Formats: sequence, structure tokens, C-alpha cells
Amino acid sequence: MIPAYIMSAILGWRLYQLNTEDTPKKWGLRIAGYALTIIVLLIGWVLPMALPVFSLPEPRGPYSVGTSSIYVQTEQEEEITADPNDKRELLYKIWYPGDVDTKSIEHEPYVDTGSRAGFATKYGLPPTLLNYLDKVQTYVYPDIPVKETSFPVLIFSHGYGSKATGYYALLTELASQGYIIINMNHTYESLGVTLPDGRVHYFDYAYQQTIGADAMEVVGPIIDAFKNDLPYEERHPIVREAAKNYFEGRIQDRWANDMVTTLNLLEKWNTEGKFKHKLDLTRIGVFGHSVGGGAAGNVTLKDGRIKAAANLDGIQWGDKIDRNYSVPFLYVSADWPADHEDINAHIYKKKSTDYFYECTLLQSGHPNFMDIPFMIPIPSVAGTGAINPYLGMEIVTKLLTSFFDQHLKGDNSMSIQAVGEQYDLLKMLVHQGDSVRSPLDSMETTARSK
Repeated sequence: MIPAYIMSAILGWRLYQLNTEDTPKKWGLRIAGYALTIIVLLIGWVLPMALPVFSLPEPRGPYSVGTSSIYVQTEQEEEITADPNDKRELLYKIWYPGDVDTKSIEHEPYVDTGSRAGFATKYGLPPTLLNYLDKVQTYVYPDIPVKETSFPVLIFSHGYGSKATGYYALLTELASQGYIIINMNHTYESLGVTLPDGRVHYFDYAYQQTIGADAMEVVGPIIDAFKNDLPYEERHPIVREAAKNYFEGRIQDRWANDMVTTLNLLEKWNTEGKFKHKLDLTRIGVFGHSVGGGAAGNVTLKDGRIKAAANLDGIQWGDKIDRNYSVPFLYVSADWPADHEDINAHIYKKKSTDYFYECTLLQSGHPNFMDIPFMIPIPSVAGTGAINPYLGMEIVTKLLTSFFDQHLKGDNSMSIQAVGEQYDLLKMLVHQGDSVRSPLDSMETTARSK
């Protein structure tokens, strides 16, 4: 914003000069000068408030956090592009517990150039406007040594059309607690991915329009069913039909296949390279946000290597509505308004033969699981809730850590119920082993506190 401040000073000085020359010819210039000064001052005031150099939460875990990238050219056909010869390309960002004193090491810049450019395009901004992100301090350090032990593995799937790596607060905290996280970047369906050779693949808006052409035709009956206040049992077959045909189900299938590809690569990564003998492949979890949360649930039904899974405010389309999980599952919802169509009340009618945790982060919005509330601290603009963004992220990361600690590490030192009892803004229901119990009949576990 320095140019804006310099321009303001120049304009102010010029207006002062014009005011000392009291001639009729100067009045037009004075009026134009005043108007231009107000515009420049507004830009200099509004932009730093809307897009500040923000502070990310400092991780609480015992480990420093490193990051590394792995590029994979698969043999799978790329169905999104028009070229039939294209093969699916995946770039992974790995977040891991480090073993180094980071005081003298430069932290990683916030978000790669491809994601920045994709974000700018999505909101009609010039990409250079996001150069200020270079000044955001992250708490991760590229390519530092991995701690000399093995860790449970978590695969993370981002939201549709979002920055795949726009979850620094969430992923940094979990990695600091002793997890190696495979950050998916679902090519052409994230805002952008910068490949090692410099190529950038952006979100494919044309493909989105094509696959979503029948969206309202499919979900219209659901909207009408909720709008007309049909009873749950009458609504259920309507939701079931749409759940199996909605286009996001095909996205989640594709992303689940990406994650199965990733699971198949873990054995190789664990025998060579940077992560040799660092991946505990007997303890693999998966989680995601929004469409990525639905995809995490989808792959949990597909692959028995996954031992625990979590969905952060995503609808899981497809055939989950007729099936139950066989592993512990955590579902965390934003605090949607009362008139919001609660589709997951039907999707998760069948829960799990193991534990199923059903939580709501009160006073939150859909983006509160991302870095968005830090990056854009105006709730009405960001679509976030009234919850303090740092408190909201603290609750979510503690909840996820306790869930995976309990069900992957066997560590019950901080149970999920204990996290629920710690915060007034976390509402929790715990279901155990009854996959056919309706939401209204579920066992309620007290989960309210300060």
C-alpha cells in the first residue's frame, strides 16, 4: 500500500498549493483533487482491512513442521481435459514432524504462485494484489529433516474450487502433533497447482459447467421437500434418489480414486527417499473439507487400509446413504441456519458399526475450517461465522487431534468427549455400533463447556 500512501501525500500537497491560489479557474481542480484524494485514502484504508497481512495460529505440538512436494505422473487417463492422450498428474504436498531447530531457518512462503493466481482469477483480482502474502509468517519449513521415527499417515482432501494448500492453520497443527499428512491437490479442480517444471494447471470452469448442467434438476426435489416441510421418512427416498445422481458424487468418486492411487504409492515412499521408514502404514487416516470431506468418506467405503476418517462440513453424495462405515468416523458441521437443507441427516442415517461422532461448530460458517477467516477477517465478505477464527481453529484441531490420537494411536489422554466438554461452542453426539438408529433416536453425549 506504499504507493497509495505516497499518492495521498502528493495529492494533499497539491491541494494545499491550489488552496493558496484563490482564482476561479482552480475550483474545478480543487474539487477533482478532493474526490481523487478520498478515493485513494479509501483504497489505502479498505484494502489493508479486507486483505491484511494476517497472523496464522502458532502450532501447539511438540514437533517442528516441515513440508516437501512429490510429483506423480500416473497412467490413468485424464478425463477433465479434451486431449485423449493426457494422463492424470498429481502433485502432493507432504506436511511432517521435523527434527531441527528452526530459529535460523527461513519459513515457507504462504501458498504457491499457482494457487494465488487461481484465487485472484476466481475473485476478479489482479494476481499482483496477492504479493502481500509473502509477508505472512508460516510455521512450516521446506525440506527440513524428518524426525527419526515412524508416524501415522493422514490423507487430506481440499474443498472443490479452493486453494488445495489454503489450510496452513489446520495442517500445520496436526503435523506438529505427530502426523505425516498427504495434502492432495486434485488437478483442475483446485484453484491452481504449480508443477515442478513450471507448468500451472488451474481450475477448469468449463468442465464444471458441463458436469453440473443438470444440477438443479437433480437437487430441485430435495429443495422442495425441505421447503414443503415433508416429514423425515417421506423426505428420505427423495434425498436418496438425488444423492446417487448428483454431479458432486462423480467428483467425489474421482477424488477417492486419486486417494486410492495415493494409498498404493505409500509402500514405495516408505522404502526409499525422504520418507523411508517414516510412514506407519498400519495407522492410516483420511479427512477432508467440503467436497473433500465427502470424498474422504467415499474412499473410506472403498479401501480397507483406512482405519479412521473425518469429514469437515461436506455432503457425501453417492451410495453412502445405503451403507454404513466399519471404522470410526468424525463428522463436523458448520453452524448452518435453520432453513438450510440438512442433507447429511439423511446421508448419515446409517452411521458406523464402530464409533460415529456427530459435531457442530457453533457460530461458524463453511470457510471456518480453512485459512479464509484469517486471510479475510470480515465475516460478511468471507462467509464465516461470528466465532473468533483462532478459537474456531483451536476447537477443530483439538477435535481432530483427539479423534486420530484415540483411533489411530490408541492414545486416550485427551478423549473426544473431553474436548467437547471443554468448549461451549462445540455440540457433540456420539453414536456407537447402531448403524440404523435415526438421528432423532441417537444417544446424546454431553459436550458443552467453556
